Amino acid sequence: MPSLTDIRIGGVARLSSCDWPGQLVATIFCQGCPWACRYCHNPHLIPATGDEQIEWASVLGFLAARRGLLDGVVFSGGEPTLQQGLEDAIRQVRAMGFRIGLHTGGPYPGRMAQLLPLVDWVGFDIKAPKAGYDRITNARNSGDKALRSLRLLLDSGVDYDLRTTVHPDLLSDDDLDVLAAEVQAIGGKGHRLQKFRADGCSDDALIRSRALHQHGSA
Repeated sequence: MPSLTDIRIGGVARLSSCDWPGQLVATIFCQGCPWACRYCHNPHLIPATGDEQIEWASVLGFLAARRGLLDGVVFSGGEPTLQQGLEDAIRQVRAMGFRIGLHTGGPYPGRMAQLLPLVDWVGFDIKAPKAGYDRITNARNSGDKALRSLRLLLDSGVDYDLRTTVHPDLLSDDDLDVLAAEVQAIGGKGHRLQKFRADGCSDDALIRSRALHQHGSA
């Protein structure tokens, strides 16, 4: 069983109908992310350690009581692929009879390759056109890593949802045109745009942005 240091859990949503479209799931929020996107609506999950740490054993106990009641379990974050114990955790949850969903931005393509055979669906967050990634994530070479992970996903045959969060201060219409062309070029299907959500965001400049409110009222 993964120990607390192998998989850090910062929160659990016991019932969700929106984290995996069409599925009724529990969502496990892993603590820690190598990226620091300004629009993140779970900024408390970015640090490696957080105020709330939930023991993995208690999560397993909760899931054991939900067998037959939930369609699946989604590992989210933060960035779940940061967790060294994620593969073991997924195997345990699969053994309980749950289908597995994964939310990721793809910062660890090597780990992505190991996990894809174990998951049933991936919600993949495409942050920007490749050239604009570092500006969004505040991490060097993040675009190369994300693109490698995305290619792995598209080649795997695993069901997926490709989505991009849009704030007008961060992504222009030209950026979105370039991004759409890049996704199409590598065979991505159903890529969708989702509006920036102020709820949970800690970046006051983005929340108060004049461009955001003008865009919203257009």
